[in-house]
Amino acid sequence: MTAQDRPLKGAWGMTALLFLFMLINFADKVVVGLAAQPIMKDLGIDPKQFGLIGSSFFFLFAISAVVVGFISNRIETRRILLVMAIVWSVAQFPMTGMVSLEVLIACRIVLGAGEGPAAPVATHAIYKWFPDSLRGLPTAIIAQGSALGVIIAVPALNWIIVNYSWHWAFGALGIVGLMWAVLWLIFGREGTLVDAPVSETGGADERVPYRYLLTCPSILAACAAGFASYWGLALGLTWFTSYLVGGLGYSQKVGGNLSILPWVFGLVVVLTGGYITQRLKSNGASSRLSRGVFPAATVALGGLTLPFVAQVSSPEAKIALLVFGTAIGSTIYVVLPMIVSELTPQPQRAGMLAITTSVVTFAGVLAPLIMGSMIEHAATPLAGYEQGYVILGILLIVGGVIGMLLIRPEADRKRLAAHAVSSPAKLPLRPARA
Repeated sequence: MTAQDRPLKGAWGMTALLFLFMLINFADKVVVGLAAQPIMKDLGIDPKQFGLIGSSFFFLFAISAVVVGFISNRIETRRILLVMAIVWSVAQFPMTGMVSLEVLIACRIVLGAGEGPAAPVATHAIYKWFPDSLRGLPTAIIAQGSALGVIIAVPALNWIIVNYSWHWAFGALGIVGLMWAVLWLIFGREGTLVDAPVSETGGADERVPYRYLLTCPSILAACAAGFASYWGLALGLTWFTSYLVGGLGYSQKVGGNLSILPWVFGLVVVLTGGYITQRLKSNGASSRLSRGVFPAATVALGGLTLPFVAQVSSPEAKIALLVFGTAIGSTIYVVLPMIVSELTPQPQRAGMLAITTSVVTFAGVLAPLIMGSMIEHAATPLAGYEQGYVILGILLIVGGVIGMLLIRPEADRKRLAAHAVSSPAKLPLRPARA
């Protein structure tokens, strides 16, 4: 293997640190949904107001992702990741005291602004350590920091909620976030691997006008599939525990612990899907097959499952269908950044990863609010939840079909190459510390 065909020395150590980064990121996200019933009881709020709390996390999420993503085109990701972790931690501590609805919403907005750039910046950072053909597994590992963040954190946070209060669950996350920031300050480094340009004759400073990148069919189609999947993820973060407790009648202790099921299954799906995608690509399969048809088909498959949740009577069967339907398409989270990276020159990669992340995660603004409104206006809470899952199923089918039809990276790469130009000037990254 040549130097460009293998990871840089230390790549897997950075993968491990960024995995922990995303683990904490999703533990921060899930705590509100886990404590849904106690929060609504303590603050005296209805489902629609709680949906507003869930959505508030995403109010500045997309804007922050885009702004910081473009900054990451020019500034070391090592420094940006450190600042984000500190912001997350500080935003948790006000919840350790008695708070109002307004304070809780304000803290969630700040937390969302700090966490919005997390996935694109972490992905951009790790792509400086791995060549394109070897990015499937590290991307899957970092993506599954989200699942393990939930799997590991939920039992611990639920224990704190049941035995102490939901306030202390937030405080525990703030402390853990500061601990990661110290580790990153000591061990975090910047990768030096530079991607090949879009066109075979272009230089390392090659760029494609954003109007062509933003209208690229493969990128738009991947965003459509990702948006539908993230709708389900946002519902899982905000409403799944409440569905188990308020809809199916489980206790807070049992319902909270059952909340890890979609994430356990999603962990298996993403690691397996990431491996299959990388294996297909390494064995010569097209990006259209490995990064388009395969993951998009699993998104549509999940959508076909969800309408049956309301048709079965057993709580166990409802949970099984819901877990399968919302998690089977999770491989899209692995391939979306790889598609963007494959089609985007490296000097623009962080910005495009941020833009596509903001499009996908906009589902997080809409999904909790719409579900809360449906619960409030349905004949029973259970009926409201399950009507919301039917809507999710339709979105997944549409997004999956669009992905299967329109994700064609090889064809789009040729079209983009025709529009590539060399940048006359390029601000260099500040040199990384040894």
